[in-house]
Amino acid sequence: MSTPTPVVDHLLATADREWRALGINRSDRTTLSADLRAELEAAAADGFDPAQLVGADPAGFALRVAEEAGVGRTPPRYGQVLGAATAGALLAMVVGFLVVIGLHQILVALFDLPRGLHVPIWLAAAVFYGGVAAAAVTGAVLTVRIGLRDAPRIRHTAARMALLLPPAVAASIAAAVALGWSFDFPLTPVIMAAEAAIVLGGFLAATTLARRWSVRTAA
Repeated sequence: MSTPTPVVDHLLATADREWRALGINRSDRTTLSADLRAELEAAAADGFDPAQLVGADPAGFALRVAEEAGVGRTPPRYGQVLGAATAGALLAMVVGFLVVIGLHQILVALFDLPRGLHVPIWLAAAVFYGGVAAAAVTGAVLTVRIGLRDAPRIRHTAARMALLLPPAVAASIAAAVALGWSFDFPLTPVIMAAEAAIVLGGFLAATTLARRWSVRTAA
């Protein structure tokens, strides 16, 4: 009986996804995959269906294989990472807000701008909120990198946060602005809460993705 290679490959791919999600490093995943392939192909050679050997829950089977092998895992610690990132972003955002206000007052006091000079409101808003957002991203990255420095692969997580957070926050702010614009920017609790939720959602999603990316690509 020929070995059903596509079935075995599919089962191994499913198992590998589970092992990645568990934070098992690449070297151990390679070993587990080789051992599991040998078992599945041997079962197929003996006339058994590999899918029946794995059962109806391939992810659960992969977890049992990893536990029985006693391989090391990198705990994701999503809660800690998200908590530290949010706290750092909020603190830095407040500080950034105060700095921007202070700089504005200093510039107004130092420079007598021409009366006819008109700064477009969109440009002023972009500079203001862009500065606050940059401070929030910086605070989130530094807090995670320093505050959780003993966590596995936290340096990689901070680096990926620095890569993912700026476009994610920018896109979230744009989506929040679009929502407000569609309702003519009403200062109502519901709309303001929705705008804040959009920005927070983008921030948390990018941070989670950064941590997941870091854990799943463990060397």
